[in-house]
Amino acid sequence: MLSSEQAEIMLSLQNSMNSKVDPEWVAARYPYLRAVAIEGAEAIEHHGWKWWKKQDKDLPQLQMELIDIWHFILSEILLRSTDTNTRPEAALQQALQESQAQASLDFDGASYEFASMDLVSKLELLIATAVARRIEIGLFASIMADCELDWTELFRQYVGKNVLNMFRQDKGYKTGHYLKEWQGREDNEYLVEIIHRLDPSARDFKEKIYSALETAYPA
Repeated sequence: MLSSEQAEIMLSLQNSMNSKVDPEWVAARYPYLRAVAIEGAEAIEHHGWKWWKKQDKDLPQLQMELIDIWHFILSEILLRSTDTNTRPEAALQQALQESQAQASLDFDGASYEFASMDLVSKLELLIATAVARRIEIGLFASIMADCELDWTELFRQYVGKNVLNMFRQDKGYKTGHYLKEWQGREDNEYLVEIIHRLDPSARDFKEKIYSALETAYPA
């Protein structure tokens, strides 16, 4: 489970990223749960669902989709916290604690037991609940487990992806000046190496990621 410090870091990073994309993002009220639904569909594509052809599950891409989904879940939690005038850290911690014992959920007049569902069915349910504007972290955690992703790795990959997004913006992503390929390799490949050689429990984890990206980026 995420620590209070990790939850606070993630929410702070998400707020900073949203503000960088649009300083008025809270007032804009973007449909973050719609984005969860779309990313969920992309995750199904990476798993494979077509019974009329051979498909292989792409686990790294599935995990990456879950990281993207988590960005949007955090954004929705931040939005709802402003509506209810509550601390987003407290809202997230409460949702995480409630999800620990959750093994099923009721939706649209039916009860769904996570243990009896396959991964694609869980992703379909995540899409459905997102469209219904529900945040279901217990379901998300069950999907994470099926994708061999624990909370420590989610934190590691989330912070890494968030810092990379911020780095891209700082280097001219919006204006088209950013170089996504560095010496024949994509920036994502460098990021994977960086986050796995650093300690995610270090207080300056995100600063060290940014510094390592800066060092690797072509002058």
